Amino acid sequence: MTAPGYVALGALAVLVVACAGPLVEDCAHGDLDQRYCDGNGDLVADPPQDPRMELNPERLIFAYTPVEDPAQFRDVWAGFLDHLEKAVSRDVLFFPVQSNAAQIEAMRAGRLHVGGFNTGSVPLAVNCAGFVPTTLMAREDGSYGYEMEILTHRESGIESVPELRGRTLAFTSPTSNSGFKAPSVLLEAEFGLVPDRDFQPAFSGRHDNSILGVLQRDYDAAAVANTVINQVLARGVGSRDDLRVLYRSETFPTTAFGVSNRLDPELSEAIVEAFYTFDWEGSALDAEFEENSFIPITYEEHWEVIRRIDVAAETSWQCR
Repeated sequence: MTAPGYVALGALAVLVVACAGPLVEDCAHGDLDQRYCDGNGDLVADPPQDPRMELNPERLIFAYTPVEDPAQFRDVWAGFLDHLEKAVSRDVLFFPVQSNAAQIEAMRAGRLHVGGFNTGSVPLAVNCAGFVPTTLMAREDGSYGYEMEILTHRESGIESVPELRGRTLAFTSPTSNSGFKAPSVLLEAEFGLVPDRDFQPAFSGRHDNSILGVLQRDYDAAAVANTVINQVLARGVGSRDDLRVLYRSETFPTTAFGVSNRLDPELSEAIVEAFYTFDWEGSALDAEFEENSFIPITYEEHWEVIRRIDVAAETSWQCR
């Protein structure tokens, strides 16, 4: 990759309100923002009708969903980005994104071309930023996904979800599926527990913060993606014996990878193909994740359960 291999946050995080954007297209939009068309009804944005809106940059920008140490993940993704550079015959730079909002705004502005959006932010990225999900990571047996778990410390005295009444429950951020939207919906629907009325909500910012908060007794309980738990425990900060699982959800899809709808179609096709031809064996991705391949997906099928949760939670997919 071309040095320094990343771009500054400020260069990409352009506010949505500052983007001129195209005129409203005379076409079917569905739930998409008015600047996007969905002529085939697949729920994602079609390539722009106005050729002036098409992007064919000499240098691609890639961003992975916000993590505790974005700079560290530059090294994790370095091998894949080298592979992508060869596949598309152009430079690829890594964007160490600090927030979901910055990532979405950058793609909407045309400054982010390829990326992985976390589960809960995918619907907003699709509808507001023209993100087209094409793949996600899968395990050797073809399975994928994670569950939302509500955790408490083994010595908290809490042994069931109803006992969260009057306690403090940590969420991560409002855009997170497992860290906020899913637990909020499920707690009310299945147990009649409503934030502020029945328990005190807190926002930790990230899943690892929530898990550490439970281990250190800062929170009575926390709702997290269970794929993060082992990553946190691997730091030697605690063990599974310190935690009690009060609730485990159905399986949700993981981070969706894809492209901007504005990219030149031939370039988009080459980028998507590069995910499938990447050799995981011995790579930093293989060492970091339990998955070892990329598989094809569609937003319409694989994010159906997430859209249902969003609807139940009255989540808005409108651009701000």
